[in-house]
Amino acid sequence: MEVQEEKRPQYTVAILFIIGAAFFFALMNLFIRLAGDVPTLQKCFFRNFFALLIAVFTLWKSKTPFRIGKGNTRYLLARSIAGALGMVCNFYAIDHMAISDAAMLNKLSPFFAIIFSIFVLSERANKWEWTAVICAFIGALFVIKPSFSFEVIPAVAGAFGGLGAGIAYVYVRKLGIRKEKSMIVVAFFSGFTSLMLLPNLIFNYAPMSAAQWLFLCLTGAAAAGGQICITNAYAKAPAKEVSVYDFSIVIFTAIFGFLFLDQVPDYLSVIGYVIIIGTAVTKWFFTVRTKRVKKKSCFLEGKQRK
Repeated sequence: MEVQEEKRPQYTVAILFIIGAAFFFALMNLFIRLAGDVPTLQKCFFRNFFALLIAVFTLWKSKTPFRIGKGNTRYLLARSIAGALGMVCNFYAIDHMAISDAAMLNKLSPFFAIIFSIFVLSERANKWEWTAVICAFIGALFVIKPSFSFEVIPAVAGAFGGLGAGIAYVYVRKLGIRKEKSMIVVAFFSGFTSLMLLPNLIFNYAPMSAAQWLFLCLTGAAAAGGQICITNAYAKAPAKEVSVYDFSIVIFTAIFGFLFLDQVPDYLSVIGYVIIIGTAVTKWFFTVRTKRVKKKSCFLEGKQRK
């Protein structure tokens, strides 16, 4: 019973961090769109550069040395490469479609995480989780609306953004298990992506207005808040048990899109939202119920032995 009491606060805090991350990332999506016609890669650079400044300042303020845990560099690199590619795809989708649709496709990440957890964390998916993956992809088709035209490219990019994010979150969980500090993970990712995108900025820089600079600064601040929250969340609890709360981003982005961008999702997108979120909630319910049954079984076995 003591173990149960110690773990419960961790799940509560993880859930609060997940919802906080959803809010910050929804704000980030809004600011990206409000930044206007700035090239996607330039937006990505400044999003990460400003997030890097915040992460470095936080490390300096807390007097935390930038010291990577032994054996963690390769996992940080894998997290950063996957996250960077996913971020570029996600930003492209945000720039070219309704931000709630882009957010929904990006939230395929927990289902991709189930697949890649097998290879990175040796966590085997059960039949319910595989069913959830299939249902989520069916829901994604309603949002993507496949067609033989270039109009489908942003939606496909959004789905690839979810793929990159899913792989990245698996490595975040791996780093959390290995006790890597969350702010080190955030700083490394922000620094890596800033360096990766710097050559493009140097050779293809597009001048920006004062308003665009402001929105990109806000994008970086919101991104840093989201990264800090999501890194802390997945470090405190397994993704498959708390990631369902990450879907609150769709609510936040739909509200922001309606209030500030006059965007209203079409009926096919709404059907896709219902399928994907419904699948996530159902998967979470079975995960929690299975865990409770196992705990109860262990408790009864222990009682019988006594």
